[in-house]
Amino acid sequence: MHSKWRFYSYLILALVAGLCVLSFKSGTKNALPTKAAARMKIEVWSDVVCPFCYIGKRRFEEALARFPHKDEVEVVWRSYELTPGLKTDPTQNINQFLARHKGISISEAKEMSGYATQMAAQTGLTYHFDKTVVANSFRAHCLIHFAKSKGKQSVMKERLFQAYFTEGRNIDDLATLTELAVSVGLQKGEVRKALENNAYAQAVQKDVAEAQRIGVEGVPHFVFPGGKIVSGAQDVAVFSKTLQAAWAAR
Repeated sequence: MHSKWRFYSYLILALVAGLCVLSFKSGTKNALPTKAAARMKIEVWSDVVCPFCYIGKRRFEEALARFPHKDEVEVVWRSYELTPGLKTDPTQNINQFLARHKGISISEAKEMSGYATQMAAQTGLTYHFDKTVVANSFRAHCLIHFAKSKGKQSVMKERLFQAYFTEGRNIDDLATLTELAVSVGLQKGEVRKALENNAYAQAVQKDVAEAQRIGVEGVPHFVFPGGKIVSGAQDVAVFSKTLQAAWAAR
């Protein structure tokens, strides 16, 4: 009789132990998606030819570098075209374009550019509007999407900004874009194929359409979780405050 009860006792213990193991495995399985879901995604609409977008990017990154949870933040760069349909003209710099486009003098255009140049300098950036090439940015946006598929979106975005505003490179030129892509570790053949086939044109158009849908009227446009938005090249303190608020509201 005692051996019979001993048998049932062992059986019950085994069942309980089995349930604990299953519960532990279930908890472990569910922990991974929860951790992945904990990453806070921030979407940024901007244009590579927008001087304030580069400044805004640098200020945001400074705030993010100070953020205690920076390693749990995912930044996604979304496409926006300030001048869709613009015809690339390597014979003109931005000052000449502004004068013609806005019907102002070259000196007035330089004054406008000077303001952006001063803001950039305060952020640690160097702008050379006198050699910046008037270029359509659509192809550059396609390259940024390609770089995203390879895990190099942020470095590609930064390299394009630098090439455009500091180095005076033509960001609508296929050879130039390929060279810039290779400089951040992307494969030359893959880049050429993606750009020549317009493989990411639809992705760019989707971003632009989404910007219109959510009412983006100017860039840079930062969208944080919970509907929190920062528009423009705001001070570092504004980005820091918004990061903290968005994180706390998760």
